[in-house]
Formats: sequence, structure tokens, C-alpha cells
Amino acid sequence: MENQAIPQKSKFSSTFALLVIPICIIVAEIVFHFIFGAKSNFEPTGEPKVGNYFGIVFKGGEIVPFLMSFFLMVITFSVERFITIQQAYGTGSLDNFVRKIKSFLATNDVNGAIEICEQQKGSLGNVTLSVLQKYKSVAADKSMSKDQKQVAIQKELEESTALELPILEKNLTILATLASVATLVGLLGTVVGMIKAFAALANSGTPNAEALATGISEALINTALGISSSAFAIIFYNLFTSKIDTLTYSIDEVGFSINQNFAANHKEKESAVLA
Repeated sequence: MENQAIPQKSKFSSTFALLVIPICIIVAEIVFHFIFGAKSNFEPTGEPKVGNYFGIVFKGGEIVPFLMSFFLMVITFSVERFITIQQAYGTGSLDNFVRKIKSFLATNDVNGAIEICEQQKGSLGNVTLSVLQKYKSVAADKSMSKDQKQVAIQKELEESTALELPILEKNLTILATLASVATLVGLLGTVVGMIKAFAALANSGTPNAEALATGISEALINTALGISSSAFAIIFYNLFTSKIDTLTYSIDEVGFSINQNFAANHKEKESAVLA
């Protein structure tokens, strides 16, 4: 059942990404033209009212809505990743869960450890549950050697981890891409604004402070939006990567404990048989 649920989660993440990107672009365009570009934000001359930031941002040019859409994407994907990773952590503390699993394994209470996994849920709980079930299965199989049993347990750990972790890393690539693209598009807007400023000066033939100020303002608005989107993307990307690393470490720790416990248990039984 868990293996069937994982592909469904992966499919949902892919569909989510395909929907979010065009929706964010459309929403940004609507907000830019109908809210930021509303006539109430401007003087009759067409200039933004004093202190009206909606009007000021609107004057940033046609690249602004794309930068706004990047910002919306960063926020949306960050919220989606936060919810997914929190669910992957399960219902309790990772440290407490690992401690309890080690405690049950120390007393050879595999069934007790399985109950804790079912309570914990999440990626760590699912992986540990799968490995413990394999532990019970191979322990009862007398046709396999000790090495074969340990290989089977290790293989189950690797397969379960390989199924769970890609779900957590899904869409992080989009955040990493937005961190770079937002900066580049913001820089493009900056360059376009400066080109307009100097073109206006060249066409007027005389220093035109208003044209220069308008071009520089457009350039700085694009720069600010690009940098802010990129900064948020980098912060959230590093935060989620750190959380996934913590979860991966806990999975490795539990897997190592299960393998150690099996090796020690099997050794004791072999010694008893030899005696």
C-alpha cells in the first residue's frame, strides 16, 4: 500500500508544478495590469502619485510581471515543500523516534518497534517499518545464510529510501532554478531601464533629468524584484535541503542499528547451536 501511495505523491508533485507555473504567470499579469496599473495610482499626467508604490512598481516596465510571477512561484513551491517535508517527518520528534527504535531493538522487541513505526508514519516511519518487516521475514527463513539475510535487509533499506527521498526533493530543482533565473531577469530589466534612460537623453539632445530618473527608476525596480525573489528562493532551498539531510541521516542511523542488531542476534544463535 505504501509503495502504491508513493508514485501517487510523485504524480501529484509533477502535476502541481505544471499547474502552478502558468497560474502564477497569469495571476502576476492580472495583478500588474489591473491592480498596480489602476488609474487611481496615477496623476492625470500619467506619473505615479507621491508615495504610491503600486504605481511606482507599474512603471518598472513589462518585465516586472514576470519577476512578480517568479516571486509567487517561490512562495507557492516553498509552502508546498514545507508541508510535504513536515509530513515526511511524521507525527513525532525524529530523535525520540530513533531513540525508541534503538531501545526496542536492544531488547529484541521487533513487534514493539513496528508499532512505533506505525504511530510515527512519515518517510522515516515508512522506511523503518519496511525494513523491520523484512527483518522478521528473513529471520524466520531458515533457507538463507546469515550473509544473504543481511544483504536482503540492506537491499530493503536502500529500496525503501530510494522510493521516499525523491518525493522530498521534488520541485527543489525549480526553487534552485528560480534563484538563478530571477536574478538574471532582474538584471535584464535593469539593462533595459538604463538603455531607455540613455536613449531618452540622446534623443532630447539636452540633459533631461526626468527621462533619466524614469529610466533609472525602472532599472532599480527590476533589480529589487529580481534580488528579492532570488534571495527567498536561496533561503528556502537551503532550509529544505538541510531538513532532508537531517531526515536522511536519521534513516541511515536506524538502518545501521537494525543491521547491527540482526548481526548480533544471529551470531548469538549460531554460537548457541555450535555449543
